[in-house]
Amino acid sequence: MAEYIESLQRLAEKFGSLQGIGKKNAMKMAFSVLDMTDEEAADFAQAIIEAKEKIHLCPICQNITDRDICPICADEGRDRKTVCIVSDPKVVMSMEKVREYKGLYHVLHGVISPMNGITPDKLKTRELLDRINEGEIKEVIIATNPTVEGEATAMYLSRLLRAFDDVKVTRLAYGVPMGSYLEYADEITLYRALEGRRDI
Repeated sequence: MAEYIESLQRLAEKFGSLQGIGKKNAMKMAFSVLDMTDEEAADFAQAIIEAKEKIHLCPICQNITDRDICPICADEGRDRKTVCIVSDPKVVMSMEKVREYKGLYHVLHGVISPMNGITPDKLKTRELLDRINEGEIKEVIIATNPTVEGEATAMYLSRLLRAFDDVKVTRLAYGVPMGSYLEYADEITLYRALEGRRDI
């Protein structure tokens, strides 16, 4: 019956367009919106609009933020000589839950995937090289996912970074199986991966 209600169907389709949301869950979410009061629905819509308006990329690390500079880059207590390269802002959130890593980050916003049209020039590598050229960074930790695309990206970055003789380049030692994703790893696994990182 729900598929005959055009506005409900359109709402479910919008939820279904989100990553990881199937048709059934999308319809459940659409019905949840219908159960909201007008005020709650307005607040929900406003939260989406505000997030889109206020959240942007940190000019330093390319992580998402709603400030001029993200809180991690702004934190003077962080180790500014170490930068951990990740593919996605969600990985930064996961790494921060470990509470063991004290350095900075650099977010690539993707991994090399020619099949999906993602070539090296579409990643935030130029911004990374600009940071390293400033001379403060002494270690780069490559923390891309242990997938075919993640490994290809890690190899590309390691070749790119060989030009910097005074910068140590390491790769996480994974306690996570090949083909899995860092944002879903638990804190202990990420801690062990950080502790066991290796030169590449």
